[in-house]
Amino acid sequence: MSSPPVQYATSGEVEIAYQVVGEGPADVVWVAGSITHLDVMWEHPSYRHFCEQLASFSRLILFDKRGMGLSERMRVGTLEERMDDVRAVMDAAGSERAALMGVSEGGPMSMLFAATYPERTQALLLIGAEIKEATTDDWPWGESTREEFEGYIGQLGERWGKGLGASLYFPDDPDPEGTRRWFGKLQTASMTPGDATAFQRMAFDIDVRDVVPAVHVPTLIVHRTDDTICHVENARFLAAQIPGSRYVELHGATHIPWAEGRDEILDEIREFLTGVREAPEPDRVLATVLFTDIVGSTERATKLGDRRWRELLVAHHAAVRRQLERYRGRELDTAGDGFLASFDGPARAIRCAEAAIEAVRGLGLDIRAGVHTGECEIAGDKLAGIAVHIGARVAGEAGPGEVLVSSTVRDLVAGSGLEFEDRGPASLKGVPGEWRLYRVAEARVGS
Repeated sequence: MSSPPVQYATSGEVEIAYQVVGEGPADVVWVAGSITHLDVMWEHPSYRHFCEQLASFSRLILFDKRGMGLSERMRVGTLEERMDDVRAVMDAAGSERAALMGVSEGGPMSMLFAATYPERTQALLLIGAEIKEATTDDWPWGESTREEFEGYIGQLGERWGKGLGASLYFPDDPDPEGTRRWFGKLQTASMTPGDATAFQRMAFDIDVRDVVPAVHVPTLIVHRTDDTICHVENARFLAAQIPGSRYVELHGATHIPWAEGRDEILDEIREFLTGVREAPEPDRVLATVLFTDIVGSTERATKLGDRRWRELLVAHHAAVRRQLERYRGRELDTAGDGFLASFDGPARAIRCAEAAIEAVRGLGLDIRAGVHTGECEIAGDKLAGIAVHIGARVAGEAGPGEVLVSSTVRDLVAGSGLEFEDRGPASLKGVPGEWRLYRVAEARVGS
């Protein structure tokens, strides 16, 4: 879950932070939108998933623009200076030619780079890319008029860090409150209110309409019809002006490519760069594993006898399976008196565990549960690997009626309403290092 190592490239006298993810045959340089911070961005599971999928068929190069994130803090710079920063990052990463992925405000600089340095540009990927932010008589598809912009920019300082614009960038987000908090953290980590104001003013004055026809590299343009930030006519203009470009118009309003609907964007990028639309069958996957077992099962079996114990186990299994079905869990194994199940979301795994604990109490049984999220190996219909091992060890630390989770799970369910008590560090048998465990504080059984 930790972010990739941060390295530094020198552009003139400015240090630019960058990361490299993956070892694919083609280099992709992601020129991001208005605010970035390499480490904070990596905290968001959807962003991380998008990067990992890109890196499955490319060598992905990420960087923070000058003046923001982990790069040297200074004035934001011109398009020309920031274009030099991309060259410096490519040089430092050993990339002679790369596909530039210009997203949102990163589009104009990517177009300028592709037109200026076609020999270093393998392809141009324009995802939700803008051309001109200002709405004028000859460009009615900007984000705002000058008057509207001045009204917004005057309030930026008091709004900065509160994440209030998250709903515009993530209109269909399933966890709006958690995303708002994360977005506020990203704002304050990326730059100060003053730097943000200077950057917004610079971006508002950009107009690359005259540059667009000079782009002569293979170009993919992807845009959503109801994009809440950048009007779709930006993309239609690009498609009409860039010779031989491929234009894909998708339904939806989400501006951020790695948010809702990210897989269809990944499909288009993969096909454009590799000629293959479908990703290879993965042999590893990020999953949440849930382990449960009955507390004191040996003593209980001895007391009841074989026949009555088997009858109780059948009732226990049926009760747990009802909760797995309710919370979309996938049963992977039933070993004696316990279950191993996987989920595609940690909050559902926790709520399933709580519901299962309540369900079997009616049978006079106590169970304990452990939840962990990590990268698992796919072995047929089963999951294996260290993440599964950790989940089992976490469950082993739980007491009767308890749900214990790893710190990874606790971090991923921010905004879910779940509350936790810190159980402190623990040494898990067979797992290196110390692991901080958290007890789910209150049962919150619900869908």
